[in-house]
Amino acid sequence: MIRLNCFFKANEEAYTDALEVAIALTAHSQGEEGCIAYDVFESATRGDVFMICETWADAEALAAHSATDFFKESVAQLGRLGQLKLEQFDFGK
Repeated sequence: MIRLNCFFKANEEAYTDALEVAIALTAHSQGEEGCIAYDVFESATRGDVFMICETWADAEALAAHSATDFFKESVAQLGRLGQLKLEQFDFGK
């Protein structure tokens, strides 16, 4: 199982647009094979930060997700709207 925490800090005036992209990515990704959990969490203390938390069954499922056009386009949009920081944890089999 693999857990990803993607922290996002929005550029000025870009938070709402970025959150919409993240929510669409979440909705799309939740139905993918091997997706155990996928959600967006907003910071309670910072108005420009949210986190996307993903859990995948294995590396193959994560690789398939990362290869989709929807994922690539969404990440590119988020990159234009702010800064991303990724933490990955592999819990083995």
